[in-house]
This record gives sequence, C-alpha cells and structure tokens, in this order.
Amino acid sequence: MERHDPIVESRPPTAVAGLVWRDEVATELFAASLAQQPALRHAFIALHGDLGAGKTTLVRHLLRALGVQGRVKSPTYAVVEPYELPDLNVWHFDFYRFNDPREWEDAGFRDIFASPGLKLAEWPEKAGRMLPVADLDIHFQTDAQAQRLATLTAHSAAGLLLLQACTPPRTRQASARES
Repeated sequence: MERHDPIVESRPPTAVAGLVWRDEVATELFAASLAQQPALRHAFIALHGDLGAGKTTLVRHLLRALGVQGRVKSPTYAVVEPYELPDLNVWHFDFYRFNDPREWEDAGFRDIFASPGLKLAEWPEKAGRMLPVADLDIHFQTDAQAQRLATLTAHSAAGLLLLQACTPPRTRQASARES
C-alpha cells in the first residue's frame, strides 16, 4: 500500500480533558463554546465512539452554533457533507462504511484536508493512517445513566487552544509528551 507523507508534520505537546455531559443541553453548550473559538476555523476534529454515543449530535449542535441553517444530515451514506458559511467552509465526514483505508485517498479527500476550513470526521479509524493527525480527538462513551462521557485529546497547537478554551482547568491534564 502506497503511503503518503502526513499533511501535518510537527507534533506539539498533547493535553487531555474528561467531560461529562448529563444531557443534550450540555452537549449543545459545549458545541456553542467550541464554535466561538478562532482556532476552530482550520481544525480537524476526529470523533470516536460506538453507534449512538453522541458524535453526530455534537456535530449538529456545532454546525448550528456556527450558523448552518436548514437540515443537518449525517453523512453516513454520502461519506461527506460540505457546508459553506460566509467566512468558513466545513466538511462533515463519516467513514463508517469504509472497508479499506485506501478509499479515503481514492475519494480525493487529501485535497479537502489540505485546504483551509473545519473538518469533522466520525469513525476516523476506518480511514486508518491515511488521515492526518487530528488537532482534537473526542472519544465518546455513554454510562448507565445515559450521560455522555467525552475524553478530549489535543495533538496540535490549535487543538490545545480548543481544549483549553472549552474545558475547565480541573478537567485537564498534560500528557507525558509535554515538557
């Protein structure tokens, strides 16, 4: 399999934060906070979690907070849904149906990821190592009370800014890579 150089070369320190969203309103409030951050304008956010864990719900609230009007569809069958806002392009990907990571390259997504704008990807593991390193990874789980447990991991300067702006200090910890 042909391997390309990553789009993002450097790997600054990471930080991790854990959040609990007790209901959909909490998810909506987080999305609204995230939408206000300038670093979001050129970020790649990877969303991980089982079916029904809250990935698409977060994206819908984020797109609404950014000003997207009308229906926000899940791109499960289309693979990508683009959104053009006056000052921002957004692409919402869902790689759930990928059977081979090479489908990412064959679809021409490298050009989208190299362009300015916000990229949101559900099921990024299905695209394997073809994807660039995410600025921010969000891992979703649900607990017995149907709360969303979100673990945010920043992998870039933009990701660190997003994590710091949208999480209380007591929920964050630096990784061993930070020095």
